[in-house]
Amino acid sequence: MAPRRTRTTARDRSRRVLSQNFLVDPAAVARLVQAARLTPDDLVLEVGAGRGRLTRPLATRCGRLVAYEVDPTVAPDLAAVCARLPRVTHRQVDFLASVPPDEPFHVVGNIPWSLTAAVVRWCLAAPGLRAATLLTQLEYARKRSGDHGRWSRLTVLTWPEHHWRLAGRVPRGAFRPVPGVDGGILRVERRTEPLLPPAALPAYRRMVELGFGGAGGSLAASLRTAHRRARVDGALRAARLDPATPVGLVWPEQWLVLFRLLHAVDPHPSGPPSAPNAYRAGSRSGRRAGPDDPRRHRR
Repeated sequence: MAPRRTRTTARDRSRRVLSQNFLVDPAAVARLVQAARLTPDDLVLEVGAGRGRLTRPLATRCGRLVAYEVDPTVAPDLAAVCARLPRVTHRQVDFLASVPPDEPFHVVGNIPWSLTAAVVRWCLAAPGLRAATLLTQLEYARKRSGDHGRWSRLTVLTWPEHHWRLAGRVPRGAFRPVPGVDGGILRVERRTEPLLPPAALPAYRRMVELGFGGAGGSLAASLRTAHRRARVDGALRAARLDPATPVGLVWPEQWLVLFRLLHAVDPHPSGPPSAPNAYRAGSRSGRRAGPDDPRRHRR
């Protein structure tokens, strides 16, 4: 018997191009909505709204919702859903081409997996973003959140301003069509107060880029190209890092320790440091200053 020929429809081609895997499991929908942690005052932008399966429960949790879906084949279904929901707007445009709101907002969505990196970049660049709760491929979510015990360059670069975490897993059977891998709920939250002063962020990012640059084969070797060996070694000890530690195994918190120590004011910028002496306020021989010695009051 000759194999039956299957006809590829416009709907099939659209799904393939747009990487659409619609979320159909009610439990998975509820898990994603719960992870978003919305309040009745929040403005939410939904990315990849599809036919509105996620739109309806999101609308009950937030104040206003803008549902983005560029696929014209599902636009009528989504428009019908949005028409029945107060304070919900349907926009059949490319989310990535949209301008971020001037007010604080959240981003939530079962996003097209082929556009994950672009959607994440859009979110990170939006000044008003409070949090993004995105259903991505599980491996992407694990990589960005350090779930493997390794940390990506993007996560470390943005850590002073954004907190990344894996907020849940969604089995592949919760989607239609069924993808080849499971999904992961990635939560990216903008910190209310950055972990570093804004003026220090460019220098921090340069240090991270240097560390991930691979010079010398280790983080220590890379940092020594810009800082004195003794200073780098002291910072590594303070951060409890072995000099041979691969850069991907360095925690974001350890990067912050390294930055604060390596970019502190160097008291000896043009020459070798003097020998450490616990009694430097005393005489040159190391004798401790007496109570009447005026050098005790030179601070």
